[in-house]
Amino acid sequence: MKGMSASAAGTVETPGRKVRQKSGLNRSLLDQGWSAFLRMLEYKADGSGGRVVRIPPQYTSQTCAVCGHVSPENRTTQALFRCVSCGHAENADLNAARNILRAGHARLACGTNTSSEVGASAQEPTEAA
Repeated sequence: MKGMSASAAGTVETPGRKVRQKSGLNRSLLDQGWSAFLRMLEYKADGSGGRVVRIPPQYTSQTCAVCGHVSPENRTTQALFRCVSCGHAENADLNAARNILRAGHARLACGTNTSSEVGASAQEPTEAA
């Protein structure tokens, strides 16, 4: 969260752009009660027969969903993912979502989800495939 809420003020040499808008976004991000949100999400998923699986988000945006190669160079821009190993290219958020989904399925298959883990979440289908 610290990186997302960094100041946009810039420096004297390179002043920031849209500082007022970024300030409002930062305030909004930091005001959220993320642990309360997660508790409510787990409660609602449990009530509807679903499950929240917590996945650590580290490196999900740098990992290729096709070949598994991890590299910061895979993220050419904020929006584009291009694997330097196999050449796979797609939207960076979609690629990261595929990695999180795969990790969630693996965690469910191994039965290793614990409530003390922190990270992104994915909801399991209500029926086993």
